[in-house]
Order: sequence, then C-alpha cells, then structure tokens
Amino acid sequence: MTSTSTPPGLARLNALQDHAAFAVLHEACASTTWARRLTADRPYATAEELLTASDAATAELTGADLDEAMAGHPPIGHPKPGDPTSAREQRGMAGASAELKAELLELNLAYQEKFGHVFLICATGRTGEQMRDAVKERIGNSPEQEREIVRTELGKINRIRLTRLVEEEA
Repeated sequence: MTSTSTPPGLARLNALQDHAAFAVLHEACASTTWARRLTADRPYATAEELLTASDAATAELTGADLDEAMAGHPPIGHPKPGDPTSAREQRGMAGASAELKAELLELNLAYQEKFGHVFLICATGRTGEQMRDAVKERIGNSPEQEREIVRTELGKINRIRLTRLVEEEA
C-alpha cells in the first residue's frame, strides 16, 4: 500500500514493470539513455527525487543523446497532430496570426539549417512572439552555446512532463 503523500502517478511509475516504465519515460523524453537511467533508478521516494534524477540524466546526455531527444520534438508552431502534449506545450501559438506563423516557420528552417536540429525551447507559458524572439536571438549563437541552451531547455521540458506524469490521478 502506498503512502497518501506519494503522488498517484509516482506510485504508478514506481510499480510498473521495467519495460512499461521505460515506455512511459521514453514518451516524456525521446532519449533512450535518459529513459533507461530514470527507469533503473526507481523507485523514487518523492517527486523531487525523480526531478533531481532527471536533471542529472539530462546533464550527462551526449551529443547523440541530445539529438535523439530533440528528434522527439516537433518544430515550434507545428505541434504533432493528435498529440495532446505537443498541443498543450505550444498553446502560445494557438492564436498566432498567419504572419507570425509564417515568420516562425522561416526562422525554424534557418535555425535547423544552421544547427542541424529542431529549435528546442520550453514553450509552456510563452507566447508566439516570445518564441519568435527567442529563435531570432539564439540563431546568432555558436553551435556549442546552442547545445548547452538546448540541454537547459530540454531539462525544463522534462521537468514539466514528469511533474504532470506524477500528479496524474489515473
């Protein structure tokens, strides 16, 4: 029997078979290395312990691991069809004008051409204009600077997704 202080989603995650826990975690972050590490480190006593493990795993991702994680994220302004997580995270683009969407598409393409991967930003709570401005600012970064920013943004996204996961009732 689980303690009433353990969030329901965390109790479920801890109780899952390894392959099922891996699948749930891999859905939160497309890095196989990250999902394996978080699966192996179970059980987590608290949500904060899970988030700390996520931060540590994210900090240790190799370039290839980051590439794999980024491949699981759609471009800003184009959430994955039928994916409620993607739509929720990019809600700030929902009311964006056609002009802003077109501008963001152009910026996304220029960014991807320069860096070889999707522009990754923790979009939760940001407006379309804020995301556009972030692309404009970050496109001037060196690849090394951008990799570290991407790692930080991925960590924020992972924390939001894990928090939602551990708080889910069913």
